[in-house]
Amino acid sequence: MFSHRPRTAATLTAAALAGALVLTGCGSDDKNGGKEQAKNGSSDTRKITDANGKSVTVPADPMKVVTLSEPTLDAALALGIEPIGATAGRGQKGVSTYLADKAAKAEVVASIAEPDLEKLATLQPDLILLDETTGSKRFLDKLGEIAPTVVTAKLNEDWKKAFSATADALNKKSDADKLLSEFDADLAKTKGELGKNAAAVSSVIRWQNGAPSVVGKGKGHVGSTLSALGLTRPKDQQGESIGHSEPVSLEKLDTIDGDWLFFGALGDKAASEKAYAEAKKVPNFTKLKAEKAGHVVVIEGSAWNSAGGFLAARTVLADVTEALVG
Repeated sequence: MFSHRPRTAATLTAAALAGALVLTGCGSDDKNGGKEQAKNGSSDTRKITDANGKSVTVPADPMKVVTLSEPTLDAALALGIEPIGATAGRGQKGVSTYLADKAAKAEVVASIAEPDLEKLATLQPDLILLDETTGSKRFLDKLGEIAPTVVTAKLNEDWKKAFSATADALNKKSDADKLLSEFDADLAKTKGELGKNAAAVSSVIRWQNGAPSVVGKGKGHVGSTLSALGLTRPKDQQGESIGHSEPVSLEKLDTIDGDWLFFGALGDKAASEKAYAEAKKVPNFTKLKAEKAGHVVVIEGSAWNSAGGFLAARTVLADVTEALVG
């Protein structure tokens, strides 16, 4: 997380902002429609309508993309585009660890809470992508002064729809359709192979500060994937979440129990393994049915706990398949 407040547009370096404006034409609406020559005369553009209903002129072949949310970064990488700038992952200093290898060249220019406008402008992007999972949504006007800015999805949007919308902004819609078709086919295959684990009660938690929090409720990339597989959730993990996570007291550990317990922490799998070692020192944790049966699955927490995306959903499906199908 950045320790300083973002500087206003007025404090951006003149050279950086001027360069960004020349490249992008401020991302303003265009009345001509269709493809047109960009203001710098170097590439074609196209018009799309974003999640706010705004018409935005974007590059037909964007080369310098900045993604200011976990889902838009995930989507760009899934589609073979490595952004030049990205947001830090939830509770992490760098990008979400499950995306780190693919986004090695991306400079962190935002936290979940806010963007660093000056740092972002110096990258001179030709397209900025974000959604309502990030605090950067409060800076749309200032972001639009740097480059064409597209809001790809509303908060709690179906992750597949959000992925398709991001793909459309990148002019990769057909690629996204293919990836989603392959995902659905693999999901159906896993569902057909669950055997004795069909309809298994599957709990998903994040261990943090010595206690668990419930994650993955509702229709996000975790909840929807488990539901599509026919897996059920513990009583207290059903319905929509009141927030990204819901803390559980140590006195109520039995409420997170199930046939299987997918256990993670913020960060990579090593962080989850460390948290699991800590959890096993808690007396009530050792009494859980899943723990006694050896059905605690240590997961890549950053993927399961992220705001979502195609690669995150792929990770969830892979983890479930490995654990429940073998």
